Amino acid sequence: MNYSLVKDLLSLVEDFESENSVNIQELNVENFLEWSWEKKAQKKINYEKETLWEGKESGRSPESVISTLFVRLNRYAKKYSKAAISHSDFSTQDDFIYLISLRTSGPMTKTQLIKKNIHDKSAGNLIITRLLQRGWVQQENSSFDNRAKVLCITETGIDVLEGQMRNIRLATHIVSGNLNESEKIELIRLLNKLTKFHEQIWDQNPPSENLLDFVDKQYMIAN
Repeated sequence: MNYSLVKDLLSLVEDFESENSVNIQELNVENFLEWSWEKKAQKKINYEKETLWEGKESGRSPESVISTLFVRLNRYAKKYSKAAISHSDFSTQDDFIYLISLRTSGPMTKTQLIKKNIHDKSAGNLIITRLLQRGWVQQENSSFDNRAKVLCITETGIDVLEGQMRNIRLATHIVSGNLNESEKIELIRLLNKLTKFHEQIWDQNPPSENLLDFVDKQYMIAN
């Protein structure tokens, strides 16, 4: 027998009793049903308020809102990241992002590192060159292919990264803002789903000049 419904009902009754603990005489079925209905109505009102957005009444699509919010959040995140590396030896946030990638994921080729951070080859090579010149990263022979070179974070790179990790962690914490733990987990799930969708597109390395048509024909029909 599936007791999930009973468990949910008991949890709801506990909430009802908790909110009405002062008025013991009101703890009856009739008042419980009324309380439950009011809770449901309030939840609907809150949901409707949360799903309002600028331009919705004039026909602005949710896709437009999502795209705009991503751009805005990215800019906020960059400002916090810039603040996190102020008064440090880092030139840009990409410097510490590349170091974090190498420290958490281990050695990788230049191409793998650039691809992991969604950069153009030219921009990625500039970052890597800067890290190599500062001695934060070094090239070694790959343990899987002697013909290939991989990038590894050096002890100096680790020290520089550790020296700034408090501010970096604080910046990432601030980016999460006022989300509670369950909201963070749900956001991670949704962002992972969206990231996987885009990863399958970029894995094919489509040319920029017909990128939108390529994605529209190959992927958007199914969605």
